[in-house]
Amino acid sequence: MPQIAQLAATYSSQFFWLLLTFGLVFFVVGLGMVPKVQSTVDLRDAKIADDLARAKAAFARADEIEAERKARDTENRAAAQAVVAEAKAKAAKDAEKQIATADKKIAARIAEAEEAIAASSASAMTEIEAVAAEAAQDMVARVAGSTVSRDAAVAAVKAALHG
Repeated sequence: MPQIAQLAATYSSQFFWLLLTFGLVFFVVGLGMVPKVQSTVDLRDAKIADDLARAKAAFARADEIEAERKARDTENRAAAQAVVAEAKAKAAKDAEKQIATADKKIAARIAEAEEAIAASSASAMTEIEAVAAEAAQDMVARVAGSTVSRDAAVAAVKAALHG
């Protein structure tokens, strides 16, 4: 049968060209394109790692600022309590008329100290929110490749801190 004899010659030729084509594609893709793609992936991974390290540093700085604020609050409370104790000791030695006057002065000093503490707390929280908002903007810009408005970053930080 001549048809069967032709099959061997036809398939061997097609098999040869198939191997040649796939070999050529393998070398072009394997040696030309894969290293470029791999280097791009490596660069992206390094950039993400760097961005995460910077974000951790920013959060560490925010934690430091909060710790400083708490230390200032403690010092202010201790100072306010010292002022109160001193004023009460003096007032106990004076007459009852002077005690009433001294109590009014002490109350005013306590209110001022508490206002100072509240102002320090609000200032520190504002600093923390500003640092966190900048860090959030940087992280979104570096990781996602898009920009976030300052107002949106501040709103997200406030929601995370207070919510």
